[in-house]
Amino acid sequence: MSSDDVENDTRYNHLHFLLGLGLAISSSIFIGSSFIIKKLALKKINALGNVRASAGGYGYLKQWMWWLGLTTMGIGEAANLLAYAFAPAALVTPLGALSVLVAAVLSSKFLHEKLNFIGKIGCFLCIIGSIIFVIHSPKTEEVQEFSDLNNMLFDFLFISYVLSIFVMTVIVKIVFVPRFGNSNVVVYLLICSGVGSLTVVFCKAVALGVKETIEGGTNNFNNYIFWLLVLLSVSCIMVQMNYLNKSLDIFNTSIVTPIYYVIFTVLVIISSGILFKEWEKIDVKDILGCVCGFLILMVAVFTLNAFKDAHLTFKDLNLNARRRNSTNVDPSNNFVITFQRTRSHESTN
Repeated sequence: MSSDDVENDTRYNHLHFLLGLGLAISSSIFIGSSFIIKKLALKKINALGNVRASAGGYGYLKQWMWWLGLTTMGIGEAANLLAYAFAPAALVTPLGALSVLVAAVLSSKFLHEKLNFIGKIGCFLCIIGSIIFVIHSPKTEEVQEFSDLNNMLFDFLFISYVLSIFVMTVIVKIVFVPRFGNSNVVVYLLICSGVGSLTVVFCKAVALGVKETIEGGTNNFNNYIFWLLVLLSVSCIMVQMNYLNKSLDIFNTSIVTPIYYVIFTVLVIISSGILFKEWEKIDVKDILGCVCGFLILMVAVFTLNAFKDAHLTFKDLNLNARRRNSTNVDPSNNFVITFQRTRSHESTN
């Protein structure tokens, strides 16, 4: 291959990467918005006294706003699907953290879930972590043709992963959902994230088949494996959306979104790494960069969750600093006195 061919191939891959990146970002905006729209619809249904989605009710199917949220999520997932056709899943999926940022901002506006000073820091960390991850993430992948993917789908390691997710889903559904489904947010999200990780790899496989067909390669529409993957993708999406609805109906959006993001992203990185071999030719420094970027994203999404109810602003920090400077009391002793007063007040009540 000549130097010109290598340069053209590099430019081609770079354009594909940028296109996938743009689609991933737009997908996060639509998906983050869909969380808020669907939550508003579920609140309206509950206000009317209908059976809650978490209790097996399907009254939300009659609510136009829920369908708007579903449509918004559908647009986001479609953009996500196209992004998987042009960029590695290990890049596209972690950028879902931006949907956490969008959901946090919109929930503050429309659900009156106030975004405090610490929450704003969490949003800033979401952006920083995403940038670091984009810089160090895999830019290419080993499996680039649908024919190669046919063999990888029946690889022992990938089949073992699929069976593990299936067994985990059945166990959680039978054992843990009846006992802890309405009290522990992780229960429904484990099913949602596990099945969702399969959704991603199946959708990416479908996107790869469509892309190869459109570009004039093999006509994968005549391949039964392609339509089997389409069927599996639709089935996984339905299960994923069902349990996500149940979780959103019971728990606060600011709790569901970050925990779902972390579990889902970890499982997608594992599943896509097994099937598409995205991490085989990446440098150690880039792996460390991805780890650091993902850790920052984890801190960001949990910061948005853990301190969501703390009434703290930047002015409060300045006020506390001025109070400490205006007195000669040791700050640690001041904290102890305040704590003792609080405990005394509680015991009096």
